[in-house]
Parts: sequence; structure tokens; C-alpha cells
Amino acid sequence: MNYHEALQYIHAVSWKGSQPGLSRIRELMERLGNPEKGLKFIHIVGTNGKGSTAAMLASVLNAAGYKTGLFISPWVIDFRERMQLGGEMISPEALAAETEAVRPHAEAMADHPTEFELITAVALKWFADEAADIVVLEAGMGGELDATNVIPAPEAAVFTNIGLDHTEYLGSTVEAIARTKAGILKPGCAAALYPNLPSVRAVIETLCRAQAIPLYHADPLALVPLGHDLTGQRFRWGDLRLELPLLGEHQRNNLSLVLTVLELLRDRNWVIPDAAIQTGIRAVRWPGRFELLGRAPLFVLDGGHNPQCMDALWEAANSYLAGRPLTVITGVLADKDYDAMYDRTARLAERFFTLTPSNPRALEAAELAKLLERYGKPVTVCESPAQAVELALAVTPKEGAVLAYGSLYLAAELRQAYLDRQAALARSKSV
Repeated sequence: MNYHEALQYIHAVSWKGSQPGLSRIRELMERLGNPEKGLKFIHIVGTNGKGSTAAMLASVLNAAGYKTGLFISPWVIDFRERMQLGGEMISPEALAAETEAVRPHAEAMADHPTEFELITAVALKWFADEAADIVVLEAGMGGELDATNVIPAPEAAVFTNIGLDHTEYLGSTVEAIARTKAGILKPGCAAALYPNLPSVRAVIETLCRAQAIPLYHADPLALVPLGHDLTGQRFRWGDLRLELPLLGEHQRNNLSLVLTVLELLRDRNWVIPDAAIQTGIRAVRWPGRFELLGRAPLFVLDGGHNPQCMDALWEAANSYLAGRPLTVITGVLADKDYDAMYDRTARLAERFFTLTPSNPRALEAAELAKLLERYGKPVTVCESPAQAVELALAVTPKEGAVLAYGSLYLAAELRQAYLDRQAALARSKSV
């Protein structure tokens, strides 16, 4: 099996879709010899901020000298982003070999695993084979019945911002969703909590108390802002000066959670020097999250896809793009609360270009255009990301900005389209 055959196998239509439950992943891991039982974990759940939080933690732990695994969902540029070790993506050869090793065990099961369960098993086996010191593990959806919850008690159970999403699976209130996500709590772990709503905090606090699990609360006010611009944000945390390349006030909250987890780990005898915290935070990269791709005009990419993301995007756009003529490129999945998604950010836009994300659940670009017409701004339906990028840049002045957002699936395509265009321009100038 080569790399492309491994991807075809993983994405094969024979695997089930989203079916929460642990019976299949438990059976698969048992068939593999339970490699997860020899690993240490930081398990991250939440509605928003999981990826940024995971990326920061992995970057600091790598800087501290630990052989750190990182498992994320979804990917933006390359599928191999989902599994990383020491800051490097799994090699094509290793992904093929690990998938081939898992394959006979998955096919021998009477109740075949889902695609996400298969990917989780491949990643956990790889981390074990590579003898990772610790794995930063981002849950896919939910917590209690998510495939990643097959692991033993983690060093840290981490709760990011919790809001309404995937309500058909997780519950119709934030409190119910918090209870579902709190299913990752296990005796012997410690927990860290983002500054959530009081009702969400109460749920997590009660469940931690019931299992005698120490709970650490993140405090964004402990981070004193020193300034920000399009290159990043600067903070003082105690005696340390921290430079964070990720933009937006929400990233201050995520950083406060990361620092809280690091304090938790120090209390559990993990050696994490101050210098590693500074180096790791400064080095973190997270594509597709209010990411500045270019200037004159500014081109900013964000994978925001629910109302909570839109709140964060609104704040970031107000901070970094205010006063600039703004062009929006957007597309969305039909099962998202897109009615609420656009109400705030649309006020900043002068015009829209709509696209259909490459996903079976996508809302058609023409249908989205009809919805956006209610804001009284020009709307153009585009056939491809490349066309949208070209048209948007053509009508946006150099002092303006293009903001592309609405779906992580679309973000990957738009990012590549923009970078391809810039590379083509560079080649033409060099001729």
C-alpha cells in the first residue's frame, strides 16, 4: 500500500459516517494490542478553539524537549496535518505502513469502524510505535462517545469554549453539550477550563468534584496586553513577555487556557521551562484561523463556521480591518446556522462573492447569494475558488482587504487558490 492507496482506503465509502459510540474503536484498539495504554495524553474537547489550543500546547511541549504527538481534526492543507510528531507531519510512507497494519483488523470486525475511528486508530498506533512522550489529542465531535475517548485517563482533560454545535448529537443546550463533552473526565486526570458561561462552568465543576478531579480555571486577565498588529499579539504573563502570532481577542482566551494547562502539567511534574513557553508560543502556526496571506490588498483567511466563530471573527475584523474597504468571499455548509453567521460580519462588507464548498453537506453558492442579498450589498456567485480570488482582488483597492470565511473545507481551497495565484505572478515577473 502506498500513500495514495492509503488515502483512498481511509476515505472509502464502505466506512460508516458519524456514528458516536465506543464499541467499535475499543474492539479495534484491542485487536491492535491497545497501543494507546502506553501513552500519555492531553485530551481537548470544546466547540471552538480546540485546534489553536492544541497547536500552542504541542509547540510549547516540543520546545520543552518532549517528543510530542499532535492529533487534530479537520485538516486544512494536507491530510497528514492530522497526525504530527515533533512538529512534523507523518510521512507518506509511515501513513501507508500504519494504515496497512490497521487494515486487516478493521476488516475483520463484524461492525466496521467509521472513517474517523479508523483515522484515530492509525494515529494512536503511530504515536505508540514512535514512542511519543505525550500526545495532544483533539476530539472530533463531542467527548463521551467520541472515538478519541478510548484513551486511558489523560494527564489533562481540557475544555475550550463550549457553545451550540452538532446539537442533533450532543444536546440542545450548552449545559447538555458540556455534560456530553465532560465524558472525557476520568479518575486520575486533572482538568482545565476555558472562561465559559457560568452555567457551563457549573456543569464541569460539579462533575469534577464528583470524581475528585482537580479543576484549573483559565484567567485571561492574567495576560496583560502589550500591543498587537497584523504580525501578532504581545502579552505580559507574570515576569514573562509572550509573542503570539495568532490574531484575535479569542486567541488571548485560548492562550490563557494553554498557560493554565502548562501550570497543571508542571504540578504533575512535567518539566516545562519558562524559555520553552516563550519559544513555543512564538513559534506556533495555525493556518486558516484569521490567517494573513498577503498584503496590498490584505487577504485574510478564516475557517469560522458557526455563530461563536462569527463573534470571534467580528472582534478580529474590527481590530485589524476597521476602516478598510472590505470584500468578502464566503461559502458554508447547509447544516450550519448560517442565518446567524452573517448578521454581524456582513455589516463590515461592501460586497460578497459566494462559493459552494467541496462537501456533500454544502449550501449551494446561488442559494447563499439569495440570503446575502438581504444586506443590500452586491453579491456575485463564483464557480471556483480561483475565480473568486481573482474577482475579489480585482475590485478591492490596495488599501482595502479581502476576508474569506465560512467553512474550513472552503478555507483549504481558497488558501491554495490564493497561493497559486501569487506564485504565478512571481513567476511572470521573473521572466
